[in-house]
Amino acid sequence: MPVAALLGVALIGLVATSWFLNRDALRQAVEAQIRAVTGLDLVISGSTEISVFPASYVSFHDVGLKGAAAADPALAVDVLTANLRLLPLLLQRFEISDVMMLRPHIHVTRDARGDSNWTPFISTIARTMKPGAENQVSFSEIRIQDGTLTFEDAGHQLTEQLDDIDLSLAWPSISRSFAATGQFDWRGERVDGSISASDFIAALSGDRSGLKARLVSAPLKLAFDGTVANRTSMMMEGTLTVDSASLRNALRWTGQPPPGYGGFGRFALKARANVVGPSIALTNVNVELDGNVAEGVMTYANNGRQSLQATLAADSLDFTPYISTFRLLASGANDWNRQLFDLNSLSTTDLDMRLSAARVTVGPTKLGRTAFGANLRGGALALSVGEAQVYGGIARGSFGVARADTMVDVKAQFQFTDVDLQACASELFGINKLSGRGNLSVSLTASGSSPFGLASSLDGTATLTGHDGAISGFNAEQLLKRLERRPLSGGGNFRSGATPYDNLNVAVKF
Repeated sequence: MPVAALLGVALIGLVATSWFLNRDALRQAVEAQIRAVTGLDLVISGSTEISVFPASYVSFHDVGLKGAAAADPALAVDVLTANLRLLPLLLQRFEISDVMMLRPHIHVTRDARGDSNWTPFISTIARTMKPGAENQVSFSEIRIQDGTLTFEDAGHQLTEQLDDIDLSLAWPSISRSFAATGQFDWRGERVDGSISASDFIAALSGDRSGLKARLVSAPLKLAFDGTVANRTSMMMEGTLTVDSASLRNALRWTGQPPPGYGGFGRFALKARANVVGPSIALTNVNVELDGNVAEGVMTYANNGRQSLQATLAADSLDFTPYISTFRLLASGANDWNRQLFDLNSLSTTDLDMRLSAARVTVGPTKLGRTAFGANLRGGALALSVGEAQVYGGIARGSFGVARADTMVDVKAQFQFTDVDLQACASELFGINKLSGRGNLSVSLTASGSSPFGLASSLDGTATLTGHDGAISGFNAEQLLKRLERRPLSGGGNFRSGATPYDNLNVAVKF
């Protein structure tokens, strides 16, 4: 009975409060709290709905929040609902417990200097959240339903949009933490994300704070666990993890043209990341791509132009997927391929990479310990082989591709030292009648917009010096002896045996 009586008194109090409450004062108090917390002016174009019992809330229809000097609102909401705390309401005090935004349209702009239209809001909320602040935040949760966010970066001429945003923002009053969880649509994919800061006030003020972030979508999964600070520029340090079932699809989704047509499937990366502004330095890198696993360091920067630097070491590398789609001959015909080259990937990114591996596979070719580098800058690609163990010897060389409009200029220089000539000639030129050991030097140049164009303009030389081997298929010594005995016996069959040699010199000009 005492409990029932207490509940009855509370119910009567609520009903009486709903009768005698000054609704204009309630609406003005809620508007003042939102204005004080956000630092933005509240512009109400629609109706206002106030309820005290059974639910206590104030709903504003067709609302805009904008800065004092801004022409367009930074935030436009179809329905903004401020739920009220029950006990203070009985005492004629109006305090917001949480805020619900239905179909908000968030507009974020960033000028060339890096200033945002949301900078005043961040500064105000950082000030009001500090303990003892004059207009301290009374509510600790904001929920967004069916929202849209538009981001415009004038410095990088970038525009992005997030749709169907369902998000919950919370900063518990009993702790200094902040958490945001929810989903949104970006470029046709649903993204599930979460972010948490261990010290929300420090993060808003630009001081160091712990940070955990996670983004999960069908093309890409990304996670970060570390610290963040933003005094003069964004600085992040921690563990970065990236995972994708197809790196090619992930690059397309993020707006990056994937190179070539082969490979770039399964991708995984885990590293210690250090972010300073637009640059990311990765140490203790463990990266996997198409079954190739490597370790080392990487650096990525986007200062108007993307650049990637990497030094990696691997136990084994297989480059077959990346060259399998490049065909010199036309399919099903005894002719050169006339399909034009796709040269767009040569001009989008600068690359400086050094790789070393104990074993390397390039199509049918097997290499031992190999060290090589790749440099791509200004549309010019340079590949250099410092040393590669192949055919029982050592190979060194360079391969360069320079873009000129729709044409490519190709230069190749390779030297094979003390190699097994039988394996080398058979695999490179299809000649299987030569044995021994020796040196091979090849220098080629070509220019064209297709493999047919390269073949038509091919120019260069090749030299071969061999020793202690043989040429199979005929025996020159027996042939000369037979001709000496019977000069007119030229109709005989001499396509058998082998001709041994001590030294062999061959020079070919293309």
